[in-house]
Amino acid sequence: MPEVKTALLFIVTAFAEIVGCYLPYLWLREGKSIWLLFPAALSLAMFAWLLSIHPTAAGRVYAAYGGVYVFVAIFWLWAVDGVRPTTWDILGSCVALVGMAIIMFAPRNA
Repeated sequence: MPEVKTALLFIVTAFAEIVGCYLPYLWLREGKSIWLLFPAALSLAMFAWLLSIHPTAAGRVYAAYGGVYVFVAIFWLWAVDGVRPTTWDILGSCVALVGMAIIMFAPRNA
């Protein structure tokens, strides 16, 4: 069950980062309210905090998190941007998830 908890924590972390970056994008590129920068800053602060609560070495967490980020970003492409992912998008995000699983869940000697 720790694997499921780790994966869910990575997914929440990725959403916090994407929201924290997407809101300034809306302000800069779409002409939305500058007030979006406040929830963006909170979301990015939550992102940093979430990365810090993973129970393993920071470098390993950052490396593995990248794989989950790719997967969540492709989901965001479809769900928020309304762009249907290509087969290559899906394949690439699955490869990234396999990389995350190898990094996080491979057996280790203490």
